[in-house]
Amino acid sequence: MISLKKYLDSDRAVLEEDGEDILPAAITAYDGALGQIGESGLAACPAAGDGLKRSLTRLRSALSPKMGFAKLAEIDAAVRSELKSWGLRASEHNQQKASDVKEMLLVMARTAESVGERDQRCAAQISEVTKRLKDIASLDDLTQIRSSIEKSAVELKHSIDRMAAEGKAALDQLHAQVTTYQARLEHAEEIAARDALTGVRSRLSVENLIESRMCAGGHFCIAIVDIDGFKKVNDDYGHIAGDELLKQFAAELRSVCHSSDVIGRWGGDEFIILFNRGLTEAVAQRDRLQKWVCGNYSVQAGTGTVKIVVDASIGLAEYIQGEQMRDLFGRADAAMYENKALARAASAPRR
Repeated sequence: MISLKKYLDSDRAVLEEDGEDILPAAITAYDGALGQIGESGLAACPAAGDGLKRSLTRLRSALSPKMGFAKLAEIDAAVRSELKSWGLRASEHNQQKASDVKEMLLVMARTAESVGERDQRCAAQISEVTKRLKDIASLDDLTQIRSSIEKSAVELKHSIDRMAAEGKAALDQLHAQVTTYQARLEHAEEIAARDALTGVRSRLSVENLIESRMCAGGHFCIAIVDIDGFKKVNDDYGHIAGDELLKQFAAELRSVCHSSDVIGRWGGDEFIILFNRGLTEAVAQRDRLQKWVCGNYSVQAGTGTVKIVVDASIGLAEYIQGEQMRDLFGRADAAMYENKALARAASAPRR
Protein backbone atom coordinates (compact mmCIF):
# COMPACT_ATOMS: atom_id res chain seq x y z
CA MET A 1 0.00 0.00 0.00
CA ILE A 2 1.37 3.45 -0.93
CA SER A 3 1.67 5.76 2.07
CA LEU A 4 -0.83 8.62 1.78
CA LYS A 5 1.45 10.83 3.87
CA LYS A 6 4.39 10.23 1.50
CA TYR A 7 2.19 11.20 -1.46
CA LEU A 8 0.88 14.34 0.24
CA ASP A 9 4.36 15.38 1.43
CA SER A 10 5.68 15.09 -2.10
CA ASP A 11 2.89 17.30 -3.45
CA ARG A 12 2.62 19.78 -0.56
CA ALA A 13 4.62 22.44 -2.39
CA VAL A 14 2.36 22.08 -5.41
CA LEU A 15 -0.71 22.43 -3.19
CA GLU A 16 0.61 25.59 -1.58
CA GLU A 17 1.65 27.06 -4.94
CA ASP A 18 -1.71 26.41 -6.59
CA GLY A 19 -3.62 27.59 -3.54
CA GLU A 20 -5.95 24.58 -3.78
CA ASP A 21 -6.57 22.48 -0.74
CA ILE A 22 -7.37 18.95 -1.87
CA LEU A 23 -6.63 17.44 1.54
CA PRO A 24 -10.32 17.02 2.57
CA ALA A 25 -11.06 15.19 -0.69
CA ALA A 26 -7.96 13.04 -0.26
CA ILE A 27 -9.00 12.16 3.30
CA THR A 28 -12.48 11.17 2.11
CA ALA A 29 -10.95 8.94 -0.56
CA TYR A 30 -8.52 7.52 1.99
CA ASP A 31 -11.43 6.69 4.31
CA GLY A 32 -13.19 4.79 1.52
CA ALA A 33 -9.99 2.95 0.61
CA LEU A 34 -9.47 1.83 4.21
CA GLY A 35 -13.02 0.49 4.29
CA GLN A 36 -12.41 -1.54 1.14
CA ILE A 37 -9.06 -2.77 2.46
CA GLY A 38 -10.80 -4.00 5.60
CA GLU A 39 -13.39 -5.91 3.55
CA SER A 40 -10.71 -7.36 1.26
CA GLY A 41 -8.51 -8.39 4.18
CA LEU A 42 -11.48 -10.17 5.76
CA ALA A 43 -12.30 -11.97 2.51
CA ALA A 44 -8.67 -12.97 1.91
CA CYS A 45 -8.11 -14.42 5.39
CA PRO A 46 -11.19 -14.48 7.67
CA ALA A 47 -9.16 -15.76 10.61
CA ALA A 48 -6.94 -12.65 10.61
CA GLY A 49 -9.15 -10.21 8.69
CA ASP A 50 -11.69 -9.53 11.44
CA GLY A 51 -9.03 -7.90 13.63
CA LEU A 52 -7.73 -5.84 10.70
CA LYS A 53 -11.22 -4.61 9.82
CA ARG A 54 -11.97 -3.58 13.39
CA SER A 55 -8.65 -1.75 13.71
CA LEU A 56 -9.16 0.08 10.41
CA THR A 57 -12.72 0.95 11.44
CA ARG A 58 -11.37 2.51 14.64
CA LEU A 59 -8.76 4.49 12.69
CA ARG A 60 -11.35 5.60 10.13
CA SER A 61 -13.47 7.05 12.91
CA ALA A 62 -10.55 9.35 13.76
CA LEU A 63 -10.37 10.75 10.21
CA SER A 64 -11.77 14.23 9.64
CA PRO A 65 -11.71 16.50 6.58
CA LYS A 66 -10.51 19.30 8.87
CA MET A 67 -7.45 17.49 10.25
CA GLY A 68 -3.94 18.59 9.37
CA PHE A 69 -0.98 16.81 7.84
CA ALA A 70 0.55 15.83 11.18
CA LYS A 71 -2.55 14.03 12.45
CA LEU A 72 -3.08 12.36 9.08
CA ALA A 73 0.53 11.16 9.08
CA GLU A 74 -0.01 9.66 12.54
CA ILE A 75 -3.10 7.75 11.39
CA ASP A 76 -1.35 6.66 8.20
CA ALA A 77 1.54 5.22 10.23
CA ALA A 78 -0.93 3.30 12.38
CA VAL A 79 -2.66 1.96 9.25
CA ARG A 80 0.62 0.69 7.83
CA SER A 81 1.42 -0.95 11.17
CA GLU A 82 -1.96 -2.71 11.20
CA LEU A 83 -1.47 -3.94 7.62
CA LYS A 84 1.96 -5.30 8.50
CA SER A 85 0.53 -7.06 11.55
CA TRP A 86 -2.32 -8.50 9.47
CA GLY A 87 0.17 -9.78 6.91
CA LEU A 88 2.10 -11.62 9.62
CA ARG A 89 -1.08 -13.09 11.15
CA ALA A 90 -2.39 -14.18 7.75
CA SER A 91 0.96 -15.76 6.91
CA GLU A 92 1.04 -17.66 10.21
CA HIS A 93 -2.54 -18.85 9.66
CA ASN A 94 -1.81 -20.08 6.14
CA GLN A 95 1.41 -21.75 7.28
CA GLN A 96 -0.52 -23.55 10.02
CA LYS A 97 -3.08 -24.82 7.50
CA ALA A 98 -0.26 -25.96 5.21
CA SER A 99 1.42 -27.64 8.18
CA ASP A 100 -1.80 -29.52 9.02
CA VAL A 101 -2.10 -30.83 5.47
CA LYS A 102 1.60 -31.76 5.40
CA GLU A 103 1.28 -33.62 8.69
CA MET A 104 -1.73 -35.55 7.40
CA LEU A 105 0.18 -36.57 4.27
CA LEU A 106 3.14 -37.71 6.38
CA VAL A 107 0.82 -39.83 8.54
CA MET A 108 -0.57 -41.50 5.42
CA ALA A 109 2.96 -42.06 4.09
CA ARG A 110 4.13 -43.59 7.38
CA THR A 111 1.07 -45.84 7.46
CA ALA A 112 1.70 -47.01 3.91
CA GLU A 113 5.34 -47.67 4.81
CA SER A 114 4.39 -49.74 7.88
CA VAL A 115 1.94 -51.77 5.78
CA GLY A 116 4.73 -52.45 3.32
CA GLU A 117 7.09 -53.59 6.08
CA ARG A 118 4.38 -55.83 7.54
CA ASP A 119 3.72 -57.40 4.17
CA GLN A 120 7.44 -58.09 3.70
CA ARG A 121 7.67 -59.84 7.10
CA CYS A 122 4.60 -61.94 6.40
CA ALA A 123 5.84 -62.74 2.89
CA ALA A 124 9.11 -64.02 4.35
CA GLN A 125 7.24 -66.19 6.84
CA ILE A 126 4.94 -67.58 4.16
CA SER A 127 7.95 -68.29 1.94
CA GLU A 128 9.49 -70.29 4.80
CA VAL A 129 6.29 -72.30 5.20
CA THR A 130 6.12 -72.89 1.45
CA LYS A 131 9.71 -74.18 1.45
CA ARG A 132 8.88 -76.57 4.28
CA LEU A 133 5.84 -77.85 2.42
CA LYS A 134 8.02 -78.58 -0.62
CA ASP A 135 10.46 -80.48 1.58
CA ILE A 136 7.60 -82.61 2.87
CA ALA A 137 7.22 -84.08 -0.60
CA SER A 138 10.55 -85.90 -0.18
CA LEU A 139 9.56 -87.54 3.13
CA ASP A 140 8.54 -91.21 3.24
CA ASP A 141 7.42 -91.48 6.89
CA LEU A 142 3.71 -90.63 7.14
CA THR A 143 4.15 -89.58 10.79
CA GLN A 144 6.81 -87.06 9.83
CA ILE A 145 4.68 -85.82 6.94
CA ARG A 146 1.65 -85.30 9.18
CA SER A 147 3.72 -83.55 11.86
CA SER A 148 5.36 -81.21 9.33
CA ILE A 149 2.03 -80.37 7.68
CA GLU A 150 0.39 -79.55 11.04
CA LYS A 151 3.32 -77.36 12.08
CA SER A 152 3.34 -75.54 8.73
CA ALA A 153 -0.42 -75.03 8.83
CA VAL A 154 -0.22 -73.51 12.32
CA GLU A 155 2.58 -71.15 11.30
CA LEU A 156 0.77 -70.18 8.11
CA LYS A 157 -2.45 -69.42 10.01
CA HIS A 158 -0.48 -67.41 12.59
CA SER A 159 1.15 -65.33 9.84
CA ILE A 160 -2.15 -64.66 8.12
CA ASP A 161 -3.91 -63.77 11.38
CA ARG A 162 -1.13 -61.39 12.37
CA MET A 163 -1.20 -59.81 8.92
CA ALA A 164 -4.93 -59.24 9.23
CA ALA A 165 -4.65 -57.85 12.77
CA GLU A 166 -1.78 -55.51 11.92
CA GLY A 167 -3.57 -54.38 8.77
CA LYS A 168 -6.77 -53.61 10.67
CA ALA A 169 -4.86 -51.71 13.36
CA ALA A 170 -2.99 -49.65 10.76
CA LEU A 171 -6.17 -48.88 8.86
CA ASP A 172 -8.06 -47.98 12.06
CA GLN A 173 -5.25 -45.62 13.07
CA LEU A 174 -5.16 -44.03 9.62
CA HIS A 175 -8.95 -43.65 9.58
CA ALA A 176 -8.94 -41.94 13.00
CA GLN A 177 -6.17 -39.54 12.01
CA VAL A 178 -7.74 -38.71 8.63
CA THR A 179 -11.10 -38.13 10.33
CA THR A 180 -9.47 -35.70 12.76
CA TYR A 181 -7.77 -33.72 10.00
CA GLN A 182 -10.91 -33.77 7.87
CA ALA A 183 -12.89 -32.25 10.74
CA ARG A 184 -10.24 -29.56 11.19
CA LEU A 185 -10.23 -28.71 7.47
CA GLU A 186 -14.04 -28.64 7.34
CA HIS A 187 -14.06 -26.30 10.33
CA ALA A 188 -11.56 -24.01 8.57
CA GLU A 189 -13.70 -24.05 5.42
CA GLU A 190 -16.81 -23.23 7.45
CA ILE A 191 -15.04 -20.23 9.02
CA ALA A 192 -13.96 -19.04 5.58
CA ALA A 193 -17.54 -19.34 4.29
CA ARG A 194 -18.94 -17.08 7.03
CA ASP A 195 -18.93 -13.33 7.41
CA ALA A 196 -16.93 -12.73 10.59
CA LEU A 197 -19.10 -9.85 11.84
CA THR A 198 -22.67 -10.99 11.19
CA GLY A 199 -22.32 -14.78 11.06
CA VAL A 200 -24.20 -15.09 7.74
CA ARG A 201 -22.43 -16.48 4.67
CA SER A 202 -19.66 -14.56 2.96
CA ARG A 203 -20.18 -13.01 -0.46
CA LEU A 204 -17.91 -15.58 -2.15
CA SER A 205 -19.79 -18.45 -0.50
CA VAL A 206 -23.18 -17.16 -1.71
CA GLU A 207 -21.84 -16.57 -5.22
CA ASN A 208 -20.61 -20.17 -5.35
CA LEU A 209 -24.02 -21.45 -4.23
CA ILE A 210 -25.82 -19.29 -6.81
CA GLU A 211 -23.49 -20.56 -9.52
CA SER A 212 -24.32 -24.14 -8.50
CA ARG A 213 -28.04 -23.36 -8.68
CA MET A 214 -27.59 -21.85 -12.12
CA CYS A 215 -25.89 -25.04 -13.33
CA ALA A 216 -28.59 -27.22 -11.75
CA GLY A 217 -31.40 -25.24 -13.42
CA GLY A 218 -34.84 -24.73 -11.93
CA HIS A 219 -36.50 -21.64 -10.53
CA PHE A 220 -34.85 -19.42 -7.95
CA CYS A 221 -34.63 -15.72 -7.11
CA ILE A 222 -32.12 -13.47 -5.43
CA ALA A 223 -32.75 -10.36 -3.34
CA ILE A 224 -30.30 -7.58 -2.53
CA VAL A 225 -31.15 -5.90 0.79
CA ASP A 226 -29.72 -2.46 1.57
CA ILE A 227 -30.09 -0.67 4.92
CA ASP A 228 -31.22 2.88 4.16
CA GLY A 229 -29.18 5.69 5.73
CA PHE A 230 -26.63 3.38 7.31
CA LYS A 231 -23.77 5.86 6.82
CA LYS A 232 -25.59 8.31 9.09
CA VAL A 233 -25.63 5.69 11.84
CA ASN A 234 -21.83 5.43 11.64
CA ASP A 235 -21.47 9.21 11.50
CA ASP A 236 -23.83 9.89 14.42
CA TYR A 237 -23.04 7.00 16.77
CA GLY A 238 -19.73 5.51 15.58
CA HIS A 239 -18.70 2.38 13.72
CA ILE A 240 -19.07 0.12 16.77
CA ALA A 241 -22.76 1.01 16.94
CA GLY A 242 -22.97 0.45 13.19
CA ASP A 243 -21.43 -3.01 13.55
CA GLU A 244 -23.94 -3.86 16.30
CA LEU A 245 -26.81 -2.77 14.05
CA LEU A 246 -25.50 -4.99 11.24
CA LYS A 247 -25.36 -8.00 13.56
CA GLN A 248 -28.90 -7.42 14.81
CA PHE A 249 -30.20 -6.86 11.28
CA ALA A 250 -28.57 -10.11 10.10
CA ALA A 251 -30.16 -11.96 13.02
CA GLU A 252 -33.60 -10.62 12.01
CA LEU A 253 -33.00 -11.76 8.43
CA ARG A 254 -32.19 -15.27 9.65
CA SER A 255 -35.28 -15.38 11.87
CA VAL A 256 -37.71 -14.46 9.08
CA CYS A 257 -36.19 -16.47 6.19
CA HIS A 258 -36.95 -20.12 5.53
CA SER A 259 -34.40 -22.83 6.28
CA SER A 260 -33.95 -23.38 2.53
CA ASP A 261 -33.04 -19.71 1.96
CA VAL A 262 -29.38 -18.69 1.88
CA ILE A 263 -28.40 -15.37 3.48
CA GLY A 264 -25.07 -13.66 2.87
CA ARG A 265 -23.42 -10.32 3.44
CA TRP A 266 -22.91 -8.61 0.12
CA GLY A 267 -20.64 -5.93 1.54
CA GLY A 268 -20.93 -2.95 3.87
CA ASP A 269 -24.62 -2.53 4.74
CA GLU A 270 -25.91 -4.76 1.92
CA PHE A 271 -27.05 -8.37 2.21
CA ILE A 272 -28.00 -10.92 -0.42
CA ILE A 273 -30.59 -13.70 -0.14
CA LEU A 274 -31.03 -16.75 -2.36
CA PHE A 275 -34.69 -17.80 -2.47
CA ASN A 276 -35.10 -21.39 -3.65
CA ARG A 277 -38.51 -20.72 -5.17
CA GLY A 278 -40.20 -18.97 -8.09
CA LEU A 279 -40.99 -15.28 -8.43
CA THR A 280 -44.56 -15.34 -7.04
CA GLU A 281 -43.52 -16.98 -3.77
CA ALA A 282 -40.34 -14.88 -3.60
CA VAL A 283 -42.36 -11.64 -3.88
CA ALA A 284 -44.56 -12.71 -0.96
CA GLN A 285 -41.47 -13.62 1.07
CA ARG A 286 -39.82 -10.28 0.20
CA ASP A 287 -42.86 -8.31 1.39
CA ARG A 288 -43.02 -10.30 4.62
CA LEU A 289 -39.29 -9.84 5.13
CA GLN A 290 -39.43 -6.09 4.63
CA LYS A 291 -42.15 -5.70 7.27
CA TRP A 292 -40.24 -7.88 9.71
CA VAL A 293 -36.71 -6.39 9.52
CA CYS A 294 -37.72 -2.73 9.33
CA GLY A 295 -38.52 -0.89 12.53
CA ASN A 296 -36.88 -0.02 15.83
CA TYR A 297 -33.45 -1.32 16.87
CA SER A 298 -31.55 -0.64 20.12
CA VAL A 299 -27.75 -0.52 19.95
CA GLN A 300 -24.99 0.45 22.34
CA ALA A 301 -23.20 3.69 21.47
CA GLY A 302 -20.63 5.77 23.29
CA THR A 303 -23.37 7.72 25.06
CA GLY A 304 -25.31 4.57 26.05
CA THR A 305 -28.21 2.75 24.44
CA VAL A 306 -29.74 4.50 21.43
CA LYS A 307 -32.85 3.62 19.44
CA ILE A 308 -32.54 3.63 15.66
CA VAL A 309 -35.41 3.38 13.19
CA VAL A 310 -34.30 1.18 10.30
CA ASP A 311 -35.73 1.08 6.80
CA ALA A 312 -34.42 -1.19 4.06
CA SER A 313 -34.64 -1.27 0.28
CA ILE A 314 -34.96 -4.69 -1.36
CA GLY A 315 -34.37 -5.53 -5.00
CA LEU A 316 -35.67 -8.87 -6.27
CA ALA A 317 -34.78 -10.69 -9.50
CA GLU A 318 -35.69 -14.14 -10.81
CA TYR A 319 -33.05 -16.16 -12.60
CA ILE A 320 -33.56 -16.45 -16.37
CA GLN A 321 -32.21 -19.64 -17.86
CA GLY A 322 -28.89 -19.04 -19.60
CA GLU A 323 -28.14 -15.55 -18.25
CA GLN A 324 -24.81 -14.64 -16.65
CA MET A 325 -24.48 -14.15 -12.93
CA ARG A 326 -23.48 -10.49 -13.34
CA ASP A 327 -26.71 -9.84 -15.28
CA LEU A 328 -28.79 -11.45 -12.53
CA PHE A 329 -27.05 -9.33 -9.90
CA GLY A 330 -27.41 -6.24 -12.08
CA ARG A 331 -31.19 -6.64 -12.33
CA ALA A 332 -31.53 -7.19 -8.57
CA ASP A 333 -29.31 -4.17 -7.85
CA ALA A 334 -31.33 -1.97 -10.23
CA ALA A 335 -34.57 -3.12 -8.58
CA MET A 336 -33.12 -2.27 -5.16
CA TYR A 337 -32.23 1.29 -6.22
CA GLU A 338 -35.66 1.70 -7.81
CA ASN A 339 -37.22 0.63 -4.50
CA LYS A 340 -35.02 3.11 -2.67
CA ALA A 341 -36.01 5.96 -5.01
CA LEU A 342 -39.72 5.19 -4.58
CA ALA A 343 -39.33 5.21 -0.79
CA ARG A 344 -37.60 8.60 -0.88
CA ALA A 345 -40.30 10.03 -3.11
CA ALA A 346 -43.02 8.74 -0.81
CA SER A 347 -41.39 10.27 2.28
CA ALA A 348 -40.59 13.63 0.68
CA PRO A 349 -42.79 16.49 2.01
CA ARG A 350 -45.50 17.68 -0.36
CA ARG A 351 -45.69 21.31 -1.36
